Amino acid sequence: MYDRWYTTPLQEKLSRPFVHLMFGARQTGKSTLLNQLLPPDALQIDLSNPIERTKYLARPGEFISVCKALPADKPGQFVFIDEAQSVPDIFDAVQHLYDSDKQRWRFVLCGSSARKLRQTGTNLLPGRSFLHRLFPLTLAEHPADSPKLTADFSLLPLAWNSPPKNPFPAWDLENRLAFGSLPGIVASEERDRADILKTYSIVYLEEEIRREALVKDWGAFIRFLQLAAAESGQILNYGAISQETGISKPTIKNYYQLLEDMFIGFPVPSFSKSPRKNILSTPKFFFFDLGVRHAAAGIVPSTNIVKVNPGSFFKQWVGIEIWKRLQYLGTGRLYYQRTRDGAEVDFIVAHENRLMPIEVKWTAHPSLSDARHLLTFLSENSEKADRGYIICRCDRPMELDEKVLAVPWFCI
Repeated sequence: MYDRWYTTPLQEKLSRPFVHLMFGARQTGKSTLLNQLLPPDALQIDLSNPIERTKYLARPGEFISVCKALPADKPGQFVFIDEAQSVPDIFDAVQHLYDSDKQRWRFVLCGSSARKLRQTGTNLLPGRSFLHRLFPLTLAEHPADSPKLTADFSLLPLAWNSPPKNPFPAWDLENRLAFGSLPGIVASEERDRADILKTYSIVYLEEEIRREALVKDWGAFIRFLQLAAAESGQILNYGAISQETGISKPTIKNYYQLLEDMFIGFPVPSFSKSPRKNILSTPKFFFFDLGVRHAAAGIVPSTNIVKVNPGSFFKQWVGIEIWKRLQYLGTGRLYYQRTRDGAEVDFIVAHENRLMPIEVKWTAHPSLSDARHLLTFLSENSEKADRGYIICRCDRPMELDEKVLAVPWFCI
């Protein structure tokens, strides 16, 4: 069993008498992690099983009866419901049971889509629940193959209580850009990764979407998905996508929201507090994992594809890594900035009342010319931003200016 960074925070919170909601995309390891932490006698209900799902959709009250049949003299008995979003009424049943006796049961509800919950106004148990999110692997869990520095140097550190005893296999940068960081992909043999990712992008998405009746025209959605994946990391242009796919702009917007609800992608908004007047305001949209992005775009993932456009893939990988860190830290936001004349800061991290502008360069030999947009941003936001960073492929940190530091990719 490989070590996950979120194990310790989750284990501590599971000991507390609240309902626990865990969300995340398929194959991020939610069920594996929970099964590792929950006791062997936990009641498990798997709603991805059509028989179980149909039973509780037809008679959700049976869930209450099943829980009440558990021994009453064992307080804190765990009840684990996987793919809970498949039966939204289960959330009301959980609230009924929790409110009747806060100590008897410890409910853990796991889900890979928030779409149906949001559309039906499902009760997410406010005031009664802890919300957990699990993501693909971070650098803290999936180390670089041969870093020149220790992991103590990091722009956004995810601290372990103790060093991981069983980290995931170490990879070089090219493999990360080609195959992403889903746990099952990282742990698999290289010859199987492309097939697993292809299955993920086709079978999982089709199964999930069809099961929840989220899309009426599957062919239109596939055309959208391929283009959205190809455009990952770019500024959203609903009009251009609508024209190329023949899908209306309102439907395109709905499809992007669907990807976000299924945790397949996330928006990065434009930094709106700039003193400049010619800043673009449209967000960018990123797929949550590069391997899934490639497969969804109809590309066979391999290290060879990295050579086609390494700078773009590298920038997406950095953005995804920073976004995952911020989600786990539970504080901070990720932005970008671009002017109408093309001047751009790739990422801006707002964290602990400070701003951290970041440029991403594929080069192994950064120079001060790579930092010109960072220096402009620093001068315009001097009250909150005192240093900028270039993330690149250099071997060790390099000071390019008293306000700009070049940082190796494995030191994010």
